[in-house]
Amino acid sequence: MTYFLLISSVLLASLLVFIIKPNTKIVRLLLAFSGAYLLSVTVLHLLPDVYTVSSNSTIVGIFILIGIILQSVLESFSKGAEHGHIHIHSDGKEFPTLLFVSLSLHAFSEGLPIHNADENLLWAIVVHKIPIAIVLTTFLWQAKYSKKEVFAFLIFFALMSPLGVLLGDKIPFFTNYTTEITSLIIGVFLHISTIILFESTENHKFNLQKFIAILLGVILTLLTL
Repeated sequence: MTYFLLISSVLLASLLVFIIKPNTKIVRLLLAFSGAYLLSVTVLHLLPDVYTVSSNSTIVGIFILIGIILQSVLESFSKGAEHGHIHIHSDGKEFPTLLFVSLSLHAFSEGLPIHNADENLLWAIVVHKIPIAIVLTTFLWQAKYSKKEVFAFLIFFALMSPLGVLLGDKIPFFTNYTTEITSLIIGVFLHISTIILFESTENHKFNLQKFIAILLGVILTLLTL
């Protein structure tokens, strides 16, 4: 079920681009909701859990900071695709390899702690992937890449998180360092979710719809406590 949800969230979101073509406003609201949900799950579930099982809180904090820095590095290559903004100007002649690699690494890392967390993390990642997949598919299609390239990219991207889940549960290195890896991914989630929520809105005006979307994401997480 975990693998199915992770894969289908990407593929169904991509399919929506070709069927109903979600507008920018809807995607931004989905991003706000997913960012709030991801941040809430991280703060209310992942953080307490990792500090509870760890005997060294300093190590936890260090790996969280490493995760934040790591995600900053990845975003220098992905150009912000993880939080819904792809700032790449392409005419389709050269495939965005750096975008491909950085997004794949990000998706893979998301899956690593899932086996050791409750289902709230799984749903947070699924919800997070939907607007990201919409933005990614829209970019690839508008950049006029071949259908073969777009299809291969999306399939590979959809499989990376399930691969992370599988290896995180089966490979001794990942199982032996679960606390450190989870702490690192917490840093990644904190970086992504806070950028989604707190980046400047147009003209720096209060956006009621975005605020409601954020509030719903927080409330949904609170209901799982």
